[in-house]
Amino acid sequence: VGNSSLLICPPKPNTTMVTWKISPKVGGRCSLGYRADQNKTDRTNCSDSINWKFRPDRDPTLEIRQVERAHEGSYTCEVVVADGNFHITYYLTVLVPPRLTLSCDDQGNPVCEAAAGKPAAQISWVLENNSTPKEEDHDNGTVTVLSKFTAYSTNETTCIVSHPAVNWSKSIAC
Repeated sequence: VGNSSLLICPPKPNTTMVTWKISPKVGGRCSLGYRADQNKTDRTNCSDSINWKFRPDRDPTLEIRQVERAHEGSYTCEVVVADGNFHITYYLTVLVPPRLTLSCDDQGNPVCEAAAGKPAAQISWVLENNSTPKEEDHDNGTVTVLSKFTAYSTNETTCIVSHPAVNWSKSIAC
């Protein structure tokens, strides 16, 4: 989320036409096209954040600026040359970093939360305990993971969160 993404469509010599067909998981399809005989580009239903990275006659790479969850889906590039049609398909998965907090509950137990991440984060503690993380799925495809450390001492303990978009650790004494 928030970064740019480049999807490479290998250029071929003497390209007649290039088409990107985009099918997001949510929302309507869009397409970008280029015809060499008219040196013309066309776009149908694509947002401004989706466009050619360079001139499509030289390099048909697709750029998605400021990636959002709505961009997740299938992206197919078709290159037409005299020898035939060549396709490459990508499936874009958007990672959402969770909001991370470490606090103490009313009983003095450390509570570690990784809220609204995609995919779900993994939570562990430096000192093993009998904690079972609880997951809550949200309508937007993100997941909140909550883990409570149950210990019999007031020593400082450390929560470790692992996620493809972020690794985090923080210590607390309750």
